[in-house]
Amino acid sequence: MPATSAAAKAGAKADKSVAAAVKSEAKVDAKADTQVKNAQVKATKKKAKAVNKSASAKAKARAKVAKASPANKVKATAQAETTGAKADAKADKVVIKADTKVETVKANAAADKAIAKVETNAVKAKANADVKAAGSK
Repeated sequence: MPATSAAAKAGAKADKSVAAAVKSEAKVDAKADTQVKNAQVKATKKKAKAVNKSASAKAKARAKVAKASPANKVKATAQAETTGAKADAKADKVVIKADTKVETVKANAAADKAIAKVETNAVKAKANADVKAAGSK
């Protein structure tokens, strides 16, 4: 009868360690998902701000063109186009960096999830081995 008792104890211990590993994995998954969502929200805000800033700069430049005298109209138009191009380029850089950061956070989150899954599987395997070893005694 002692073998059964040892097997029961090992089974209970295994169940407890597996439950803890599963809980830990769920926690890691939730944290990773939250980080991705936060990064996406932050990136969306940054991108919107950059696009709005660009639109504002271009609007100011167009207003200058409208106010320019006929003699200075060509020069003002050229400056407005340059200003618009620079504003668009700056906004595009912000958008690219924000998107890249989100992708980096996603990649790190996927890696964290995969590592947690591997660790859970390792705990499960060890628990199964411990139960088998206790049952054979």
